[in-house]
Amino acid sequence: MKQTLLFLLFTTVSAAFGQSLVVKTENGRIEGITSKSGDIRIFKGIPFAAPPVGNLRWKAPQAVTNWNDIRKCQAFGPSPMQSKPAPFMYWSSEFLIPEEPISEDCLYLNVWTGAKSATEKRPVIVFIPGGGFRSGGGACPIYDGEAMAKKGVILVNINYRLGVFGFLAHPELSQESGHNASGNYALLDMIAALHWVKKNIAALGGDPENVTVAGQSAGAFAVNFLTASPLAKGLFHRAIAESGGSFVASPIRPKLTLQGAEQQGVAFANSLKASSLAELRARSADEILKATGGLSSPIVDGYVVPESVMDIYRHGRQSDVPLIVGWNEDDKIMGPPAKAEAYREQVKKRFGNQSDAFLAVYPAQTDDEAARSQGNSNRDESFGIQDYTWARMQTKTGKAPVYVYNFNRKLPAASPQTQFGAFHSGEIVYAYNNLKTLNRPWESVDQQLADAMSSYWVNFAKTGNPNTKNLPNWPAYKPDTERVLILDKTIESKPLPTKLQLAFWGKYYDATK
Repeated sequence: MKQTLLFLLFTTVSAAFGQSLVVKTENGRIEGITSKSGDIRIFKGIPFAAPPVGNLRWKAPQAVTNWNDIRKCQAFGPSPMQSKPAPFMYWSSEFLIPEEPISEDCLYLNVWTGAKSATEKRPVIVFIPGGGFRSGGGACPIYDGEAMAKKGVILVNINYRLGVFGFLAHPELSQESGHNASGNYALLDMIAALHWVKKNIAALGGDPENVTVAGQSAGAFAVNFLTASPLAKGLFHRAIAESGGSFVASPIRPKLTLQGAEQQGVAFANSLKASSLAELRARSADEILKATGGLSSPIVDGYVVPESVMDIYRHGRQSDVPLIVGWNEDDKIMGPPAKAEAYREQVKKRFGNQSDAFLAVYPAQTDDEAARSQGNSNRDESFGIQDYTWARMQTKTGKAPVYVYNFNRKLPAASPQTQFGAFHSGEIVYAYNNLKTLNRPWESVDQQLADAMSSYWVNFAKTGNPNTKNLPNWPAYKPDTERVLILDKTIESKPLPTKLQLAFWGKYYDATK
């Protein structure tokens, strides 16, 4: 009797969708679940590459072994190797992965689809999580894809290898690669996930010829590298980057050559007393995680990233696709600010004869003013200059439009201690209509902003243009007018508010190349 009832329930749900919760992929059949509302199918923990363990550690992602039985894809796969998640700075538990499982066997993706037929060809967003390339994963609550699926897109989010697991470079690794390159395994994971989407998303009602790659923070840096990588060309057709890009070296993203990265890898192996690559691969994942050193971010390796992102764009070799790029008003990652006098001394020491130009746009006459300037300069150097340069370079050498935003809504705080403003990552729950995943005292204006911002994202995924008649107009970025969309209690297009500050950083980095 029980089995009969379950069968009837299954067939009823399947009929409601017009197709089964069981879907055939290139590697075998998978079975998902339905959302509580019953209108979204959810598939979690779909493998898109073989587990990168043992001899596959620090190799390009390999093909998945096919399976014969129906694979239940109803729970998130393991998150990538990283330290145990714990709230810090602005980031509460909603921004973090579950405490378990965490494993080196982590190459899984998740899909939310409202398509009732495999022939619908809905637009697809592939979201790359952030976390400084050291933490994060697709199972973070704020990355839930149901709300976006309800708006008509198919939302895919992915895991990729993190830290030294995703980026170790070493002469032996370069030698065995066949491309004389190493590191950037995480970028290759992302490219493998995009290949999976191209081959399989149609079975889930998606259009493999209308894919938007999107990411925030490290995910946005990754999107920038993907637009520059020849290996990713043709796998996506639009790109969204929230707070991140890789056009200029900075304190959080210093310039590093393959040779320099390889030497870091040699030092890393020595720290583990591993005299060969085989010995290094024989170390446990926990040993690798706890060791210090090694690379944990993308580099110019001559293969995945053949030259600097700036040079690729300068010569017009990027994937010329429509872009959304932007950053947050309080996009800063820094410790307590210095007092005004100490800050002015720091400025003189770092900027020398450019100190007066710096202090003209980041003044420090009082301690309060100095604190604001330190936050603003950290935001602009870490994130603003990257996305600003991205927009300018795309308009210079590309044909596809760029849409630039500033997210300025200060998130409602539950207490004075959680008043972080429009902090780094704070926009994610608005862009993906996920306020319900974050415990804050939301106001009606937040619901309205989340609905509007997510609609811009959905429209862009559909057509390459975020605009519709029922939303405030978002003009494409033009260097002569430099208008950006301000996302706040009021949504409006304005001239770039930080033009003078970003002009300083542009001149500074031009002078220090």
